[in-house]
Amino acid sequence: MNELKHLLNKELSEPSPEFVKHFARQVYPSVITAKILEQFTDLTKKSVQHYISDLITERLKTALSKEDEKNKIENLSENSLERNSEDISKINTTEEELEGFLIVKTILRQKIPVLRITYRDAQSYFSVFLDDNNRKPVCRLYFNGNKKFIGLFDENKKETKNEIGTLDDIFNYSAELLATIDLY
Repeated sequence: MNELKHLLNKELSEPSPEFVKHFARQVYPSVITAKILEQFTDLTKKSVQHYISDLITERLKTALSKEDEKNKIENLSENSLERNSEDISKINTTEEELEGFLIVKTILRQKIPVLRITYRDAQSYFSVFLDDNNRKPVCRLYFNGNKKFIGLFDENKKETKNEIGTLDDIFNYSAELLATIDLY
């Protein structure tokens, strides 16, 4: 295993002629001369370094995004706690509501950055907004009763409630949720 790592590290830092020829043949139609091999050696080395750098950057962005999301949820929870004591006793954000929120975020992240998606809990429903703006409602989750519903909005911001059996049923409304985002 260590020998394989060593060989791979050597190929990536100082690519062998065979390694370079493998990639050069993919894009270069003629005979690979010494001069062409030298040019492709530099290109291969730079391309590999750039690719590895991109992978690392993407992993860091993902990790930072997850940390930002966690902090944002914690901050939103703290903000909820800062409401007056009467409101706190009446509003209870459940794990099920937060899971529903994460499903909606998963659907919407196809079109928009997740940081633009926020929520606010109320006594009778759980609202999901775009840009933390109550004038840009995405949906409402009604999980407090015996039956579960998702409230979807049309172009006139008229809400339509749809019964769902499980949280996974939210995925059945992906097209409607994405269409709502397009309205804003």
